[in-house]
Amino acid sequence: MYTLASDEKASGVMIYTHNTLIYGETLTKQTTRVSVWLRTDGAPEYIHLLKPQVIFLNGSTAKGLSYSEIYVPTAQIIGFHLTPPAHDPLDYDESEMNRKMQPVTVLVGTFAFNGAIRISTQVDIGTSISSGRAIWMSIYDVKITNPQLAQFGEIHVPMLVVRPGRVDFALNG
Repeated sequence: MYTLASDEKASGVMIYTHNTLIYGETLTKQTTRVSVWLRTDGAPEYIHLLKPQVIFLNGSTAKGLSYSEIYVPTAQIIGFHLTPPAHDPLDYDESEMNRKMQPVTVLVGTFAFNGAIRISTQVDIGTSISSGRAIWMSIYDVKITNPQLAQFGEIHVPMLVVRPGRVDFALNG
């Protein structure tokens, strides 16, 4: 069993890859904003999770396994967020001029993330996502569902990050 150092905290996180959902606790410094951790220079090459649950989504029925620890390559992660109800402050200034929230559904493997991205009022979503160079993008006020996992239900998170080059963006309406 791991003992936290005085400058560490344990945070529940959910990690989405192409064919798995992994959730458990990760250890970081107290000062780390876990929800945007992967966007920082301090992001590790592997996310170390304690007490992880791994759900494999590559067959007709999902299979789950439990471990005491797992190391997930950060390069394989497509989506990442704190496990509700935990949350960090949002990562933008609401008073910033010339920005709007664009409703979008982001498809991550078999998951649908229904939320909004923050883009310039001067461009459409296609221009915004194709001209963006960031490795990670924030999605806000997100409802997460998975049609293959009815028992999963719907999860709501105030913010998560995705790799825009590894997801599909869909517009409703």
